[in-house]
Amino acid sequence: MKIEFSSIFPRLKAAFIDAVVMVALMYGATEILSLFDVVLNYIRILIAVFIFVLYEPIFVSLFGQTVGHSRINLIVRQEEDIKKNISFFKALIRFTLKFFLGWLSLLTVPGSVKRQAIHDAVVKSVVIEEVQD
Repeated sequence: MKIEFSSIFPRLKAAFIDAVVMVALMYGATEILSLFDVVLNYIRILIAVFIFVLYEPIFVSLFGQTVGHSRINLIVRQEEDIKKNISFFKALIRFTLKFFLGWLSLLTVPGSVKRQAIHDAVVKSVVIEEVQD
């Protein structure tokens, strides 16, 4: 198996798949909550925060990839040791930067040797694309 640093397009495909997954999770949560007569607002808020804020950091820190990354064969790893996942704290910082910078974060990918976006460079992570030989 050949390992390459990911370019922009596979990252965008993975992000689109993850968006679809999050919408599906939110729809499922809404359907489940509709079975109850009364659902406290803080329960709804906790579910939304889990789906939209913690989904990516949890998956990236535990598995090295989200569902979208997995489908596109991308893995997020530590820059200094590509065999290790990044920590939850770093994954949360990475997600927060990605959220606030949006597509601007990707402007550094083509000019970086390791194709790191701004959010990757800050937390010292790399996105690896597994290419079958």
